[in-house]
Amino acid sequence: MAKYIFVTGGVTSSLGKGIIAASLAKLLQARGLKVTIQKFDPYINVDPGTLNPYEHGECYVTDDGAETDLDLGHYERFLNTPTSQANNVTTGRIYQTVINKEREGAYLGKTVQVIPHITDEIKRRMLLLGKEGKYDIIITELGGTVGDIESLPFVESVRQMQWEMPEEDCMVVHLTLIPYLSAAKELKTKPTQHSVRLLSQEGVHPDVIVCRTEQPLNNDLKKKIALFCNVKPNAVIEAMDASSIYEVPLMMLQEGLDLIVLKKLQINGYAAPELTKWRAFLDKLKYPKTKVTIGLIGKYIELQDAYKSILESFVHAGAMNECKVKVVDVHSETITEDNVAEKLSKLDGLLVAPGFGNRGVEGKITAVKYARENNLPFFGICLGMQMAVIEYGRNVLGWSDANSTEMVKDTAHPVIDLMEEQKDITNKGGTMRLGAYPCTIKEGTLAHTIYGATEISERHRHRWEFNNKFLADYEKAGLVPSGKNPSNNLVEIVELPNHPFFIGVQYHPELKSTVENPQPIFVHFVKAAKAFAEKRDAVKNPLLQSEMI
Repeated sequence: MAKYIFVTGGVTSSLGKGIIAASLAKLLQARGLKVTIQKFDPYINVDPGTLNPYEHGECYVTDDGAETDLDLGHYERFLNTPTSQANNVTTGRIYQTVINKEREGAYLGKTVQVIPHITDEIKRRMLLLGKEGKYDIIITELGGTVGDIESLPFVESVRQMQWEMPEEDCMVVHLTLIPYLSAAKELKTKPTQHSVRLLSQEGVHPDVIVCRTEQPLNNDLKKKIALFCNVKPNAVIEAMDASSIYEVPLMMLQEGLDLIVLKKLQINGYAAPELTKWRAFLDKLKYPKTKVTIGLIGKYIELQDAYKSILESFVHAGAMNECKVKVVDVHSETITEDNVAEKLSKLDGLLVAPGFGNRGVEGKITAVKYARENNLPFFGICLGMQMAVIEYGRNVLGWSDANSTEMVKDTAHPVIDLMEEQKDITNKGGTMRLGAYPCTIKEGTLAHTIYGATEISERHRHRWEFNNKFLADYEKAGLVPSGKNPSNNLVEIVELPNHPFFIGVQYHPELKSTVENPQPIFVHFVKAAKAFAEKRDAVKNPLLQSEMI
């Protein structure tokens, strides 16, 4: 039988429950246990697919086509194992299920209430992954903060789980904040005491308290927290701010979080944690040999979480190349023909990010043109790939009105068009082309060099595609469709063979990059950026130029 760990949060949001959950899972996995993590979000959206990135960060997509919370990306990046629809549940999905059952008459005339019907559905989904027989431990992260009205049914469900299950099969880890008051020059435990008291009032008693802090916790502070929060002193865990999220597992290992969990859950015979690859990755991350600057052209750059998976993919690819990747945000709405050289001339590579809608697209097209004409390494993802196709149509094929029907419905050259199966769809939620799809790669291309294979699978999230009516014209003009979907012949990858590095992909490769398996396009893109930087430096420095010759 699987054992269950619940991770709750108090005092404030954005403390890093997902990172703590993923770090604990990594440590348990490194000891040979089979672990997965699930996220329960308290908002009423059925999933985050219809949320603006400014609202909730990026929407992470799983192989089976679920639009999920971005924390699932952390789970996959840490554990190197895929998640699924079952790993992310929202209040909206819970209520939708219960209401559908009520309409079907499944409750036999009973009054449908939060307790027991909503909480029973929450518990059913909490236990779902454990019934597969694939995992020893299920870690469940509860979104939101203890005390939020919308979180109450989830906390109540955890209370019932604690009451129903044997003590050694269920535990609660509570993440809280120990603020440092610079005026008083001391850490304050009162917010944590109030947070734990509030959780206890709702019937849930934490077994471990993880304390986010800017300053180290001394033993006296740990004893104070333990006394007032009713846990053992060794169950008060210090979680100092880290320079990288990937350092957190080792910090939790040093604090003994995994050992406390193993003892509480009465798991014996475990091995010492095997973290050789993880430590090697961190070593490369901390001590890079070179540095490159990549421009991220997007329209949600004010919120870093909007491009979380892309940024983390650069971390993985940078470590693989022993290179520090500095990502410079460039808002696409600010790019014009007059200032594009000024904004992009100091970059070593250019990534045009995904997105929806026509805001900022002309700036993206202008940026693509600059990269193509100046041999600047270019990588376009989803909308970024579509912008590359539009730019090529306008400036190489001579179709000045080339566009996507997403932006201009009646353009004479709809080089990007709505997929046939999308044309009659009216509901926006969960109706895009979602999840993993196969792609066949043409041999002898850049894409083939990158992947080292002719058959791959990548995750999608889009409605518009390359319009095959114009494919022959593009091929004749030199743009190579190096990857296609084998079942419908839709173009998945485009590239320019007469360019140092120019590739656009319809899918989202950033969703599959992990610490142990960095995404190959990102790895090769960073490698190309390094070569570009070295060549430019050699031109500036005659001594370096002679050494290269």
